[in-house]
Amino acid sequence: MSEEIRNKVAQSKLITFDLEDHYPEGRRIVLDIKDWLYEGFILREKEFRTHTAEHNWDQYKDTFVALTCSTDAIIPGWANMLVASKLQPFARKVVVGNMEQLETAIYQSAIAELDVSTFLDKLVIIKGCSNKPVPANAYVWITAKLQTVAKSVMYGEACSSVPLFKRK
Repeated sequence: MSEEIRNKVAQSKLITFDLEDHYPEGRRIVLDIKDWLYEGFILREKEFRTHTAEHNWDQYKDTFVALTCSTDAIIPGWANMLVASKLQPFARKVVVGNMEQLETAIYQSAIAELDVSTFLDKLVIIKGCSNKPVPANAYVWITAKLQTVAKSVMYGEACSSVPLFKRK
């Protein structure tokens, strides 16, 4: 007589939380303003304002934008603010920085808006592997948010999880 094989993982009360499921779809764009500077280094206000006035902002509709300058130019704060004000009616999110900083900001907003009440008193495992660019900070933020409601929070896969938090 052989005993029936049971899948203990499938029968457990663990709930898997996958950050990838909360990845906001949409194009990501780096907007490099170096070409709007004299010789790529000097910001001349009149010329810069002309570039912003003549630029096609419609192309940024529903995008996520990382605003940067790839040269060592010193960019005054108002310049980024001016570009951001032009992007605001079109882009979903604008940050000053690179693509990684953009992804971090996108996830920070997504996690802040996330309703975690469904995880109240549950055993939650945060899935570790992803195919999309999930920044390290996203794991920190979701752990902090889940531990306000979950009974326990783990990381990894059900068969080999790492305990992170357990409510006493």
